[in-house]
Amino acid sequence: MSIRINDEKCVGCGLCIEACPGNLIKKNEKGKAFIKHERDCWGCTSCIKECKINAIDFFLGADVGGAGSVLSVSSKGDINTWMITKADGSVEEIVINKKDANKY
Repeated sequence: MSIRINDEKCVGCGLCIEACPGNLIKKNEKGKAFIKHERDCWGCTSCIKECKINAIDFFLGADVGGAGSVLSVSSKGDINTWMITKADGSVEEIVINKKDANKY
């Protein structure tokens, strides 16, 4: 499992850098976020949840049943929409209200 940061979408806000518990995300010479060694990613998805512009994708490896799927998230208010784009191109959405996060 690892992340990929889209340099063209990144605005350099630094929220992902602050969120990364492993201190793995840095800024490049253009002020945009990057991860030097993607294999070092812990898979916690903290950076993905903090990225407000959907510039970070998370790759679900075969070891977790992902078989090449890509996970991304978008936020609007209290709603997080997690999108899983599968290798065959199909998309599955999981919608979560953050207000319900600690409900169960």
